[in-house]
Amino acid sequence: MSDPTFGISITRVDNDPRPGIPSDMSIVGIVGTAPQANTDTFPINTPVFGYSDNTAMMSALGATGTIVDALQGINDQLGEYQVAAKVVIVRVEEGATVWETISNIVGSSIAKTGIWALTLAGPILGAIPRLILTPGYTSQQIRGLATLTLGVQGANMTEPPVVEFTGGGTDPLKVMPTAHAVMGEGPDAGKVVALVVDDPGANLSGVLTVSFTGGGEAENKLLPTATAAIEILANPVCAALPPVLEKLVAHAVVDGPATTQQAYTDWRETIQSHRIIPIETAVKVGVNAIVKPLSPRVVGIGVRRDHEFQGRPFHSWANQPVQGIVGPNRPIDFSLTDGATEGQMLLSQNAGILVRGEMGVESAIASGGFVFIGTDNCSEDPLWQFYHVTRGRDYIHLMFLRTLRYFLGRRNIDFNTVTDIIDTVKFALRDLEADGDILPGAKVYFTRDQNSPEQLRLGKFTFDFACEEPPVLRYIGIRSARNRASLEILLDDLLAQIDAAV
Repeated sequence: MSDPTFGISITRVDNDPRPGIPSDMSIVGIVGTAPQANTDTFPINTPVFGYSDNTAMMSALGATGTIVDALQGINDQLGEYQVAAKVVIVRVEEGATVWETISNIVGSSIAKTGIWALTLAGPILGAIPRLILTPGYTSQQIRGLATLTLGVQGANMTEPPVVEFTGGGTDPLKVMPTAHAVMGEGPDAGKVVALVVDDPGANLSGVLTVSFTGGGEAENKLLPTATAAIEILANPVCAALPPVLEKLVAHAVVDGPATTQQAYTDWRETIQSHRIIPIETAVKVGVNAIVKPLSPRVVGIGVRRDHEFQGRPFHSWANQPVQGIVGPNRPIDFSLTDGATEGQMLLSQNAGILVRGEMGVESAIASGGFVFIGTDNCSEDPLWQFYHVTRGRDYIHLMFLRTLRYFLGRRNIDFNTVTDIIDTVKFALRDLEADGDILPGAKVYFTRDQNSPEQLRLGKFTFDFACEEPPVLRYIGIRSARNRASLEILLDDLLAQIDAAV
């Protein structure tokens, strides 16, 4: 529209820096089972948004499965003035076995089933979960036969010998592997030329011995020999989570075996991701002390801690009480002053642990109740091993994405545009610094080598920023020494008093 010849023209000037727009980092994504759920309300492999205190939602989920307990565990941890947590629920079929259920939770990146259904939450629900749970299905590991190596081939056998296995540990759920022998032909007739594993077995924890029987009735037959090696594989859900978490810009809290320190170590060795937060031991709930996963309770603490800081995820969840439980499923020995305890060893392996308070014990974490201690994720890089640092950096990155996208296509590259972008980032970091979320001294700058005329001509502008999230306090060193100067002061006082008395 052209300007009037006789009239008034009003033009809105919009060339200022933009206020930072934060993302909600406390929406919980739960992937689990609810066999009695209303299928209309909770279709299989479909993200459903709700609030954790919604009675109608709880009723529609039914009374069984892992999702109901997860919601209860989250609600138990909510803090002052908190009513509920925002949740995105994905229900999967409960299989006939644990492994079938795990397969359903792992799902498909193509079909967007299982944990991958969470990636549909943004487009469908307008809410992206960034604290992920798959309670009850992150600790299981296949501990089966890895390799079966043929030694002596044997000789003069007229039929394949039977492969037998003994040993394999004392786990009551142990399943022995099975295998068969392949006989040779021609020059290898009467010999075993290969061993084929039919089933690797499960829950093997000790030395596996291989022996052979049969092989025919020849008196001069020689049976073969072989050696077996056990393999401990990663939990399939933990293995599948990292790409989903990267896509969501989320973190997952995963439960370890909750049995022994060695079992946790074996499990932890199979995980490497700065988006996975490992925890060890389970909890007992209710009058019957039923064992349930700890992970929903830890995520509930995370939701509460974010709420205490106006939704900003820059603070650790460590040294926080765990409510609504009657105890841990097993005791974990812990001392603030002794590194040679199971609790301290687990912490050194990045575990978040649940310990009991002890009245009158100064080296305990608390005088009573049950306390969660945990600061780490499973990153291999010590610079990014605190989960409050990685979650805080996600918060900053997402804030810049939501804020700076306004400039794209609306503004040309010129002095005012570049200044507004730089100032937008500076002001956002200034506010985070004022709240204590990042340390003083954040920098925002751009350099000529990143912004050549050719890049500018293509409409591309690049800048750098640097900031530092505060580390969590997890160690206090106290140096205790005698002070001879105090005796000098005592002598001076005594002499002064004696002189005054005389």
